[in-house]
Amino acid sequence: MRILYQFPLSHFCEKARWLLDHKELDYDAQNLIPGVHRAFAQLKTGQNKLPILRDQDRWIADSTQIALYLDDIYPEHALLRSDAEQYKHALAINTLADELGQHVRRWGLAHALSESEEPLEILIGEKGYLRQFSKYSKPIIKALVSKGYQLDQDKVAESKQRMDELIVILNQHLIDNYGRYFVGERLGLADISVCSMLAPILEISGTPWEKEHDEVISEEFKDYKKYLLDLPLGQYVSRIYQTERNARVDWRGI
Repeated sequence: MRILYQFPLSHFCEKARWLLDHKELDYDAQNLIPGVHRAFAQLKTGQNKLPILRDQDRWIADSTQIALYLDDIYPEHALLRSDAEQYKHALAINTLADELGQHVRRWGLAHALSESEEPLEILIGEKGYLRQFSKYSKPIIKALVSKGYQLDQDKVAESKQRMDELIVILNQHLIDNYGRYFVGERLGLADISVCSMLAPILEISGTPWEKEHDEVISEEFKDYKKYLLDLPLGQYVSRIYQTERNARVDWRGI
């Protein structure tokens, strides 16, 4: 049985879920606790980040490495093209998207944790010791997340600046391919990477970042979401999620 070890709110884990769903492969999404996950990840893969895919006796860390592994072992519904130039271009877009994702994560988490406890509610899960002792676990989880992702004001501002730059670059790449896909004429790794990294800003329906009507959202966040939706890039992400995100597993995990 395949198991994807994840954080429900991580857009890198969303990318890995989407890769598996695109391949139409069965798997379970297993949640780990932020901070505590490091020992597990180090033991199994020699590094301390998620997502991690366990496929029988194989352990694969990092969403991009998961993509390469899946194409190698399960070639149907290929994520990367056989054409050398398209292959190289898709990996370049994926690299830009992964860098963007790091800055979206910092900026988005800083906003989310200042506005609502909803992210903490998702992180502690619906049952277990963290839920049973949520009065104590919430401040601990919040401190771990803030420290782990460096959510101080200067770092958040730096991430916002780089996020702006990368969005302009990716928007132009999309325009260069006539706005339908990033590489070629069908969905692939580049598209899944970019869409997953921007989903938290666009609050895509059916994802961990979908907002309820009564949730508080800052004006800065609203304005940035509108800015993105006014770009071909933002419109493309919304369209791809609506037409090609065929989720097979609940993102909430177990």
